[in-house]
Amino acid sequence: MHPKECDSEELTVGELEEVFVQQTDNAETLQVPTPDTLAEDVLPANEETRETGGDGTTGEGKEVKNPDEVNCNTQPPQLDKKEKDSGPRITKEFLRNHCKQNKLYITPHLNDVLYLHYKGFSTIENLEEYKGLKCLWLECNGLQRIQNLQAQTELRCLFLHQNLIRRLENLETLSKLCTLNLCNNYIRVIENISCLPELSTLQVAHNKLETAQDIAHLALCAKISVLDLSHNKLSDPDVLTVLEAMPELRVLNLMGNEVTRNIPNYRKTLIVRLRLLTYLDDRPVFPKDRACAEAWASGGLEAERTEWGMWETRERQKIQDSLDGLRAIREKAMERRRLREEQETEKHTQSLATTEPQPISDLQTQIKVTEMPITEQQTQMKPTEEARPITELQTQIKVRDHQSSSQ
Repeated sequence: MHPKECDSEELTVGELEEVFVQQTDNAETLQVPTPDTLAEDVLPANEETRETGGDGTTGEGKEVKNPDEVNCNTQPPQLDKKEKDSGPRITKEFLRNHCKQNKLYITPHLNDVLYLHYKGFSTIENLEEYKGLKCLWLECNGLQRIQNLQAQTELRCLFLHQNLIRRLENLETLSKLCTLNLCNNYIRVIENISCLPELSTLQVAHNKLETAQDIAHLALCAKISVLDLSHNKLSDPDVLTVLEAMPELRVLNLMGNEVTRNIPNYRKTLIVRLRLLTYLDDRPVFPKDRACAEAWASGGLEAERTEWGMWETRERQKIQDSLDGLRAIREKAMERRRLREEQETEKHTQSLATTEPQPISDLQTQIKVTEMPITEQQTQMKPTEEARPITELQTQIKVRDHQSSSQ
């Protein structure tokens, strides 16, 4: 035999035996192939090959495998199981430590949010005690199946994007789920989600959806209002029939699919046929867009141009009305200011008119005093200031003379 010719990375029998023993928990239950057993499997095939002349068929017309191919395909089933179970796991101890590190509750059922993203998990497990979860983050792991979520009956948001999930399953118990994110997986058919009565947001971008039949199950999901099917392989225009059957659809994203080029007048067609649509792909659906699309559907391009012109006229008139209103407000403010200033001026003149005039003589005296030089004012004031002490001395002298004469 020549194992290396079959696969450059194929192990020898001895090395394969060592790998099997190391990766098996119970070595007694594992049947490890030995060189003798491998030889027994290969020798009969060689004999039959020689009998048929080396053409690869027996006398009865049955095809016989080449010994090298037998060696290449010889792998015990336990190896795949062990490889699947290898890697980080969601254990109860891990969940306790995780809650401590992220300042969550140590008591499992008190937590309403659990962050298990970017951990490399391959299986969802050991979440039975976390019954109060309302938001579960499991994106960017290596999950291959949706499972073990029977206890999360209160769950509202489930994030499973960027995993290895191939099928929608085991969601029956999530009766309150509102948001489901499955972007960047390997899903080929949308199924088993009609059991979610409250599901309103479904994101299935970057998957393997191809035909209208792959998304036909969406017609049974009456509550979905936000749907992301971008960057799949949808090319069949019949997908529009499925989308029409969704009564609450308001936000739709089909970017990155061939169907956007296969439907004539793609945007206008979807706006007309999806009556409640408010957001399509990368921009909103305005009332003007809907009116023009409906005019196009009923009267062609000429009717669309007419409707567009009417909307343009109304919008310009609306802008002009806003400017006129602003100008009127400004004029009213200026008028109120002018009236206020006039009232203040009138009040000032009235206050001046009501004051009593001073006598003319007093005014003349004040004018003379102010016009008199400073030296004259001082000379006029000095006698009055000095006369007062002299009279007092004379009075004292008279009193003394009277006293002396009386003695």
